[in-house]
Amino acid sequence: MLNLFSGFGTSKIKSALRRDGVIVDVRNVHEYDQGRVRGSIHIPIDRISVSLERIRQMNKPIVVCAAGDSRSSEAVKILKQNGIKDVYNGGSWERVLRLMNHL
Repeated sequence: MLNLFSGFGTSKIKSALRRDGVIVDVRNVHEYDQGRVRGSIHIPIDRISVSLERIRQMNKPIVVCAAGDSRSSEAVKILKQNGIKDVYNGGSWERVLRLMNHL
């Protein structure tokens, strides 16, 4: 399958998950309440910039959002611009949930 999004590499995400990566869900409250990866940390996209220090302390943050959504890409870009280099774009939270079930 062709990978169209930088940072969406399945092997990289699985590796980060195996190394206790922290899942950061950037969807809004309503979306998060409808379903989520157990143990994920909810930081809506509009709170990413003010949560930099909190995220900097996390082990291998894996940013997720809704299916086909660009919020995870936007969040990863903000984090990398602020010196957080070891961060992964997980894409859809449901995709990451499926990956976790196949580790």
